[in-house]
Amino acid sequence: MTPLSIASFFVIMLALAAMPSASVVLVVARSSSLGLRNGIATAIGIVAGDLIFVSIAILGMSALAIATGSLFSVLKYVGGAYLIWLGIQIFRAKETVGLYAPDNRRSTLAFSFASGLLLTLGDLKAILFYASLFPTLMDVTVLSLSDIVAVVVVTIITVGGVKLAYAMLARTIIAHLQIRTVSQHSKKISGGLMIATGSYIIIKA
Repeated sequence: MTPLSIASFFVIMLALAAMPSASVVLVVARSSSLGLRNGIATAIGIVAGDLIFVSIAILGMSALAIATGSLFSVLKYVGGAYLIWLGIQIFRAKETVGLYAPDNRRSTLAFSFASGLLLTLGDLKAILFYASLFPTLMDVTVLSLSDIVAVVVVTIITVGGVKLAYAMLARTIIAHLQIRTVSQHSKKISGGLMIATGSYIIIKA
């Protein structure tokens, strides 16, 4: 790969990662409702899913990517339903000081990671990109080790960096709202965001 092709790939990946999507909504929801660490864990899961697709594309196994997407699209319904349930619980929660305390339990962080991973593996747009468009950007049959490393690094920086930025921005906004408004309003915003996210994931599954 030439420096120009790497730069072009970087720009394309950065643009795709920044576009409004289910993954962006999920990162924002997890970060704003459960804390920045959960947003980061979700972003890492999304990056892991993209790297799996990169590996599949490089190995020329596009059919596997399509089959994998069909399998994990079913699990997206489970994730969407969980987010809706979580949003309803936030709506119903009593006014307490710890209502918005970050949940950094390993099980919660693991679910955030898994939700990001499964959402990416079941994302039809991601499947089409890596199975169809990705090979047109570069000849995957002649990639050297350094080329593969460059692709992986670009994927991590673009996808991971953008999702991390969304997570940090969401948490900052929520923290600001908690200071400037009453907790009842913050609760409605947080719960509504979770319900909207879950509904969006189910509709798009």
